[in-house]
Amino acid sequence: MKMFKKVMAGFIAAAMVVSMVGCGSSSSDTSDADTEAAEAQTEAAAEADTEEEAVVLNANADNMLIYCITPSTSNPYFQTVQDACTEEGEALGYTVKCVSHDDDATKQSELFDTAISEGASAIICDNAGADASIEAVQKAYDAGIPVFMVDREINQDGLCVSQIVANNNQGATLVAQYLIELTGGEGTYAEILGLESDTNCQVRSDAFHAVLDATDMEMVAQQSADWDQTQAQSKAETILQQYPDIVAIVCGNDTMACGVAAAVASANLDHEVYIVGVDGSDDMKDNITSGLATATALQQIDTITRMAVTQANDYLTTGTTGLDEKQLVDCVLITADNAANLSNFVYSE
Repeated sequence: MKMFKKVMAGFIAAAMVVSMVGCGSSSSDTSDADTEAAEAQTEAAAEADTEEEAVVLNANADNMLIYCITPSTSNPYFQTVQDACTEEGEALGYTVKCVSHDDDATKQSELFDTAISEGASAIICDNAGADASIEAVQKAYDAGIPVFMVDREINQDGLCVSQIVANNNQGATLVAQYLIELTGGEGTYAEILGLESDTNCQVRSDAFHAVLDATDMEMVAQQSADWDQTQAQSKAETILQQYPDIVAIVCGNDTMACGVAAAVASANLDHEVYIVGVDGSDDMKDNITSGLATATALQQIDTITRMAVTQANDYLTTGTTGLDEKQLVDCVLITADNAANLSNFVYSE
């Protein structure tokens, strides 16, 4: 349609010019005709572009099938994504299929192919990399299937209907500020990074440093543990051997923070080491309650996932969510004072 309108606009323009010349029009008349023809072309192109922007990805809306694609559910955070998606989707009348890509972009691409071949109405995805996931999402877009990102964004706008994530900057800032209150902004610390290809990893790290670098605290070690608890425990053990006097370890997520807590407990140090994370898992809550960890920022992933399913249903039934593609949900600071209010990534006052 877009190409047809542009071609027709060209024919109209040419016809107008020939007509003017055949009637013995002046050069001024010819110039006016050229201007009108150019304007007609521009209007036709703009109209076609508007139609393209308004495309509705509802090729399989009647199938009532939602695919939920996440990292491994060995991490309870991602199990919550699948559970919330299933519960909310089934309540709206959808069949929900949940699968895991294990942070493998190739496997994720294959799962998108399966979802497309099975006629998924929509895909809810916690992706396997901000850049590495673009190709898979493009395939769904081209097949007329809307994608709704949760937890992690991709580095391209316009392919997803919605990208709903926790406000990682705000959450990491909360726990860093709480750490400063406890340490007085003094002492040495280490940082355990998550998967460095994940946008959230850098956002959280940047937020930590925006607070900590403005104090007298000094970072003496920084290691990546790829969001993994076992890796984090091993990295922390090595760091503690080299820097036994550190007063804090900041972690990119709670899974790693729990591994760090185990390492610190085993080290039998003669001083407290403050451990903070981001996620809001029940395991981290237990560590905070028992005094083995200090604080976390709850990412309200249950709420985020339910928002995505609701928006998928709205989009499939009305053609729009009525909301921006990029959406942020604020985190909640969890400490020993309010940890009892947290359960399965849901905070209750």
